[in-house]
Amino acid sequence: MKLARAIHFDESDMNVFASPARTGEWCISGGFEFSNWGEGDLVGKQRQAFANGWMGLETGGRVTFVAVTRIEPEEVATLIETLAQHFVAVYGAPSLDAARPVAEAELDHMAELCEDHDPNTLLTVVRALTEAGVRESFRAIEAQAAGLEQFAIHVTED
Repeated sequence: MKLARAIHFDESDMNVFASPARTGEWCISGGFEFSNWGEGDLVGKQRQAFANGWMGLETGGRVTFVAVTRIEPEEVATLIETLAQHFVAVYGAPSLDAARPVAEAELDHMAELCEDHDPNTLLTVVRALTEAGVRESFRAIEAQAAGLEQFAIHVTED
């Protein structure tokens, strides 16, 4: 099974998101956070989180890029519990038992997004508010194979 982890190429996420995800933490789309939002909610750093932020499962923070990677079944079970607890604590789910199937569905959705991509493929998300609610679209950026000559140091007699 594959999921995706937060990846940072520079410090920009630390500046554009109110709460940035930690490098390496497992992520999901997290679009549910915006299900009751309207245009008036899309200001400042919240707008950036809505527009293109993946949700880190440990911190609840946001990140622009995630990288596809393999995950062990035991880790998935832990993530389901973590997300179910988040649903109870933050969104008022009535119990962990009620929240687990929703958490599992969110992780299944992320796994479906990742399954056809090679490890290290980068994913981005773009959201828009529509009359029907939040619309998400996803883009994959395939990992490029770097040739050794790009990193080799050539020494000359000079």
